[in-house]
Amino acid sequence: MTHTPANTQPYPFAKRVPAIPPIGAAQASSRSDTIPLSFGAPHSDTFPYDALNDAASEAILSQGRDALQYAGASGPSFLLDWIAARSARRAINVEPSQVLLTYGSQQAIDFAARTLLDPGDHAWVEAPTYFGAVSTFRTAEAVLTSFPIDADGLQTDEVEAALRAAVKTGKPIPKLLYVMPNFHNPGGVSLSLERRKKLAELAVEFNFFILEDDAYTELAFEEQALPSIYSFAPERVVYLSTFSKTIAPGIRLGWAIGSRDVISRMNTFFQGSKASVFSQEIVAQLLKKLPFEEHIAKLNGLYRANRDAMVSALKQYFGDDVRFEVPGGGFFVWLEFREDVDTSQFVQDAYERGVSFIHGKQFFVKPEGARFARLSFSYCDEERIHNGVKLLADAYYAYVDNK
Repeated sequence: MTHTPANTQPYPFAKRVPAIPPIGAAQASSRSDTIPLSFGAPHSDTFPYDALNDAASEAILSQGRDALQYAGASGPSFLLDWIAARSARRAINVEPSQVLLTYGSQQAIDFAARTLLDPGDHAWVEAPTYFGAVSTFRTAEAVLTSFPIDADGLQTDEVEAALRAAVKTGKPIPKLLYVMPNFHNPGGVSLSLERRKKLAELAVEFNFFILEDDAYTELAFEEQALPSIYSFAPERVVYLSTFSKTIAPGIRLGWAIGSRDVISRMNTFFQGSKASVFSQEIVAQLLKKLPFEEHIAKLNGLYRANRDAMVSALKQYFGDDVRFEVPGGGFFVWLEFREDVDTSQFVQDAYERGVSFIHGKQFFVKPEGARFARLSFSYCDEERIHNGVKLLADAYYAYVDNK
């Protein structure tokens, strides 16, 4: 037991540290029997265990003396080359010096926010949006404004109207606009080609940066990859992605791509160190031997089957009582209930029945989104997905009956 002296005064902690509520009932508990449709995590069967084991051994045996030092061995430079080459598939043509490796894409969001935002600057986001990014922008003491999405992603006409109105009335315009163009978290939708071009045009015209978070880009089940927003305005976009969804989240490696000026500024936040050079060495050794296209095809086969299982179960147990877009990739299905539903009111009952999900209000910066819910089809197998959706329906209809 910690003893606090009687004369100890309250300490004035930094106000920038946000009070973050727990995200989803299941994530605050260690119950192992719950079906976690709240978990936006990869399926553990997708991790290339044998290949990672061989890569880690190779990193130790052949590169260990350098790989375990601060600067690392050859792995970091190999990864920069590999990422630059792979990015050409998204019409991103950059030199390796324009790539910054980070501890997952979350750190890249943080470094970009610290580079682009001063306290009081405005950041615009989608509604709904990824709550991890919202937390980062709030910690940066940004003023947040949100704009709706639809089946084609962020509604750029509303963004344009707001920009023009702000200029006309002398109100602030954003320093940063955060968007997820492919298989949106939580919306599951992708930004249309026309809207990608429009956002790029607006960023150049109004002189703000777009933070393009493309974590799920490789997980495309049917769709052809569209060009990145970056490709239309490389001088005003920072592009982010990650190995968390394609190799494993535990390796904690993501990256940012931008102009040399932006990347050099973001790099200063490492204070002379780098994102785990040993993890970089392992991933480099892995990618030298792993047939990556076959690996991605395996992932997408599993996730496509999981998505189909979830869509089938939703239609079976909810019928027309819920609406959703069938995602063409990624991890998530975004449910929309009728106007008078508040999904936060049956989160606990669903959890007690044996399934977790995340209610919609968690994904908005304003007090809205009560009738929405996010389900993840990535973490569980098809049978558990089916059973989890049934338990969710039981909780929902019990809520409706009790209203």
